[in-house]
Amino acid sequence: MFDAFTRVVSQADARGEFLSGAQLDALSAMVSDSNKRMDSVNRITSNSSAIVTNAARALFAEQPQLIAPGGNAYTSRRNAACLRDMEIILRYVTYSIFTGDASVLEDRCLNGLRETYLALGTPGASVAVGVQKMKDAALAIVKDPAGITPGDCSSLYSEIAGYFDRAASAVA
Repeated sequence: MFDAFTRVVSQADARGEFLSGAQLDALSAMVSDSNKRMDSVNRITSNSSAIVTNAARALFAEQPQLIAPGGNAYTSRRNAACLRDMEIILRYVTYSIFTGDASVLEDRCLNGLRETYLALGTPGASVAVGVQKMKDAALAIVKDPAGITPGDCSSLYSEIAGYFDRAASAVA
């Protein structure tokens, strides 16, 4: 499997041509977008604990029955499992952001997750609300312009939101 640079050079070499201005511009844009991706992943990763904790806090404030006796997040062990699952989902979302591809999120995190939650009696709709709260927090952090590579990031924000939406719909 070639990276984008190797692919472009290999194709130009096969044709016996120099790289065109358009190809160089496309590679330059890719590097710029890659820096934005890394900035976004760094921000989310650096704030992951707060993102997960605050999302769980907000979820439990909205749905207190989850932490009440008999609730799915009642007892420290179950609450910790809930936070762990949210953290795992967030981690795989960052992998997808970094690569620009949801396959690792789908294959290693979401595949079979709904069935697991059903078997455990975990309310998938509540997990989906928690994922949406993580999405809101992550996007707020990523959209802060300080320390992000300058440029239009609207398509990246949309892509990031899509990964969270994909995770939320997979568990609901």
